[in-house]
Amino acid sequence: MEDHLNVKGHCHVCREEMTTIHTEVAGLDVFVCEKCLESAKQNFIWICVSCGSVYIRPKALVLKRLRDPRLKEAYRQCEDLQIIQGIEHCIECAPEKIVEYVAAAKSEKCGGHC
Repeated sequence: MEDHLNVKGHCHVCREEMTTIHTEVAGLDVFVCEKCLESAKQNFIWICVSCGSVYIRPKALVLKRLRDPRLKEAYRQCEDLQIIQGIEHCIECAPEKIVEYVAAAKSEKCGGHC
């Protein structure tokens, strides 16, 4: 994250605060205020770079629900970090892609016999 006094925008997470703290994600300037950065200590925050929807989930809940051991370990290693991730698509802007992804993951897990 960078803090430039000459560039200011609304926080992409809460959409309330004006802030100079931002970074570039997939060509989009993403602004995040101090309050939302603080929230990232206890929560995983995902921002859809296609539609701008924001998803905030408690880290403990995400880790509890994950089944993929590699993904779970990766998130566990990030548990003490303040991370706000950009995602390509979400359930609001591309529900068909999410359904296809889940079906493919399920099929791979069952060896194509589900």
